[in-house]
Amino acid sequence: MKCSQCSCDDTKVIESRDVAEGESVRRRRACVVCGYRFTTYERVERPQLIVVKNDGTRQLFSQQKLLAGLYRACEKTPVTSLQLEKLVRSIEHELYACADSEVSSGKIGEMVMDRLRELDEVAYVRFASVYRRFTDIASFERELSHIRKHKQEVTD
Repeated sequence: MKCSQCSCDDTKVIESRDVAEGESVRRRRACVVCGYRFTTYERVERPQLIVVKNDGTRQLFSQQKLLAGLYRACEKTPVTSLQLEKLVRSIEHELYACADSEVSSGKIGEMVMDRLRELDEVAYVRFASVYRRFTDIASFERELSHIRKHKQEVTD
């Protein structure tokens, strides 16, 4: 690793620790020549996931875009940022485990809804109303009855 100060190739690792639940390694380094200290992060590079939208267009999977949608759905609910980040990581892990380079936006939406239903019902309904494009009160009521039915099955 080159020193970011003097561009010398001779640096040494002072300290290493796992970060992001073991997904990355944080290393504190020092340049042997100038003594400058800096931090580097090492993580596994995965192939890019392509999301196939409903209209057939393709775009790169974005954790940030998914997280932004979840933040909107979870506004003014007790759901924490940490919970949402964990939810997004679990979805991403599951997508990579499928070993497909392309995934439909529908599959991602269903994965989000399955997890949100367990996390917070209000957030789930908000997300579902946008994702399923509720156009009237009847479709909204159908979704609420699905939630009640699912809740009843879990408690029985």
